[in-house]
Amino acid sequence: MAGLIGRKIGMTRVFDDEGRAVPVTVVEAGPCPVVRLKTEETDGYRAMQIAFGRKKEHRSTKAELGHAAAGGLDYAPRLLREFDLPPDAEIEQGTELKVDVFEVGQRVNVVGTSKGRGFQGVVKRYGFAGRPASHGHPMSRNPGSMGPGTDPSRVIKGKRLPGQMGAVRRTVRNLEVVRVDSERNLLFLKGGVPGSRNDYVLISN
Repeated sequence: MAGLIGRKIGMTRVFDDEGRAVPVTVVEAGPCPVVRLKTEETDGYRAMQIAFGRKKEHRSTKAELGHAAAGGLDYAPRLLREFDLPPDAEIEQGTELKVDVFEVGQRVNVVGTSKGRGFQGVVKRYGFAGRPASHGHPMSRNPGSMGPGTDPSRVIKGKRLPGQMGAVRRTVRNLEVVRVDSERNLLFLKGGVPGSRNDYVLISN
């Protein structure tokens, strides 16, 4: 299972062989050194722990520096994430994974944190139509009735109400790899991925 940590650069478009515009998200993916390998004998499952980015030394703890040193790094990485390894996968600690682990036309899954929208009402959060907006209606954007008053005399669980919107972990599946730029460590993915510019994402096949 190939996996990389990336940083969202932004969105643009590219043109295919037939001249059609394809919207893409540009992600700076890797290089990601393998810091640690977990096995069934030592940890009970198979996984690889990879690193991305670099922390300044004065902002790194001794524990972070020691863990990185055990994996062959002389700096503390900005991010450490795990990816599952299938039984037949062969990879060694210290291997540097680059963007060329993916191919054009391949389908990948991207995990990221959606943009935070703050506290929002039901019209924006869930697309409620709202009440009449003319003649000074005092409740044009409120959610309306909370439910029956006699039975069950409470708000039913799952009722769509105002609240925090966004800033949650989201996974987008089956995004097509449109272009791979190995020189600049860039991955062009068709469509959008969760998060703002410079947010970190996890890419796996």
